[in-house]
Amino acid sequence: MPFATDAIRQFAEELAGNELAHVRYYRESLGNKAVDRPAIDLAGGFAALGQAAGFGDTFNPFSDELNFILGGMVFEDVGVTGYKGATPLIQDKTKQGDIAGILAVEAYHMGMARSLLYQAGPTAQHAANAITVARGVLNGMPEIEQGIEVDGHANFVPSDERGIAFTRTPQQVLQIVYLTPETGVSSGGFFPDGVNGDLAST
Repeated sequence: MPFATDAIRQFAEELAGNELAHVRYYRESLGNKAVDRPAIDLAGGFAALGQAAGFGDTFNPFSDELNFILGGMVFEDVGVTGYKGATPLIQDKTKQGDIAGILAVEAYHMGMARSLLYQAGPTAQHAANAITVARGVLNGMPEIEQGIEVDGHANFVPSDERGIAFTRTPQQVLQIVYLTPETGVSSGGFFPDGVNGDLAST
């Protein structure tokens, strides 16, 4: 990934370090219950995402800084809402607190990314909003999606009228990463063989 801006490179490095730490936390916390990493197709997944968002079939998030941050919108925005949906399901209060902390880190990541995209100007704003619309189509719930520009104003924090982040179910998260609005689907998009674990279908 060729970075032209030192601050964005440092942001990306910190983000990567956080995500690696999350994986290590899960593996330590779950022990022998941790599932194996599934097959991941970044090239095919992002190409399909580009088509869904109207970018054509050559979208590459590793070609430049703008595309890198746009690609991150797929996972970071969805991560915030997915963690919010999952947190109440966790019975262990200590682990619930840990997951709430991971949610907060994901929100910091996406707040930074949304801010950078907005500051990049109208072209970036339009592209970010197109990804938001595509996610709404995949979920069948456009009401839980908000772009980074709404009615001519910046929208750094997607939230409801109470200032609360939206919620996604595990199935809705899978609809986005499988890149399908259908239910009962167990593979596709970024995960050509599906994900591992008990919750694996939309």
